[in-house]
Amino acid sequence: MNDIITTILNHRSIRNFEDKPLTDEQIKAIVLSAQAASTSSYIQAYSIIGVKDQEKKQKLAELAGNQDYVEKNGHFFVFCADLYRHSIIGKEEQKVVNPSIESTEKFMVGLIDASLAAQNAAIAAESLGLGICYIGGIRNNLEEVKKLLKTPDRVIPLFGLAVGYPAKMTEQKPRLSFEHIYHENEYEQDMAIYLQQLREYDELISNYYEQRTGGKRKDRWTAQMAQMLEKQSRMYMKEFIQKNKLDLR
Repeated sequence: MNDIITTILNHRSIRNFEDKPLTDEQIKAIVLSAQAASTSSYIQAYSIIGVKDQEKKQKLAELAGNQDYVEKNGHFFVFCADLYRHSIIGKEEQKVVNPSIESTEKFMVGLIDASLAAQNAAIAAESLGLGICYIGGIRNNLEEVKKLLKTPDRVIPLFGLAVGYPAKMTEQKPRLSFEHIYHENEYEQDMAIYLQQLREYDELISNYYEQRTGGKRKDRWTAQMAQMLEKQSRMYMKEFIQKNKLDLR
């Protein structure tokens, strides 16, 4: 075990931050750490928008479902899949690149590149003693988010990252077991083993909620997931992505 692994294993989402902005030095260190992440074929198909303007943060908080911590934090980053620069490169180099840019594969590259960069940023922030919270709620209304952030076609805001000084540390939620996540040589499909692992995790989570709430909650994880997935959300996404000239074939 080393300090980096300890930092990673101590992760928890922070939703209550002190009223203290990050310094420009901290922001730069976090972004440079993000840029150090692996990128498919060196394509670097992402961009990061840092939001300091308080009115924009307030509007983003509303668009994300009135999440207070989107507005009140040390700094708010928005990670975007970005193939806009590559369309510009094609024009400048006089190469036909649009069929490639508009493929599902390159769209996936943008998603993966942005996610890898974001996780580097998250670990960098936590190593500085800061707290973080990923914000998927900005995808609730991407048309308005794009207008607010003035992103061009081929740039898709994927998620936000609220960063700041923790005002309150939350408890760590238990994750699925190592045995359920890690499959050696081939995917475990013995249903008896598979379901037993889920039942054991349900018991762990139920006990976690019971202790955390003084007996007011005893949620099972599988019940939570089934209830969440039964409700369709953000079903406009395919149409939105195609409208923005990505993932057309």
